[in-house]
Amino acid sequence: MAESVYKIIELIGTSPDSWEKAAAAAVARAGGTLRDLRIAEVVTLDMTVEDGKVSLYRAKIKLSFKYEEA
Repeated sequence: MAESVYKIIELIGTSPDSWEKAAAAAVARAGGTLRDLRIAEVVTLDMTVEDGKVSLYRAKIKLSFKYEEA
């Protein structure tokens, strides 16, 4: 079996609806330009508050993908 190398990047996804949708948005956007996504780990959840109400959910994730030589 050949050895593999994976790269990990950090992304922050946002959503006005939920943390789950914020994390999914980050993965979906990365999937548009990166191939062979492997694992997404939620690192931090936070939110923006305006006028005493939640206006935006944010999910910081670490996302790994298989590293390929050019």
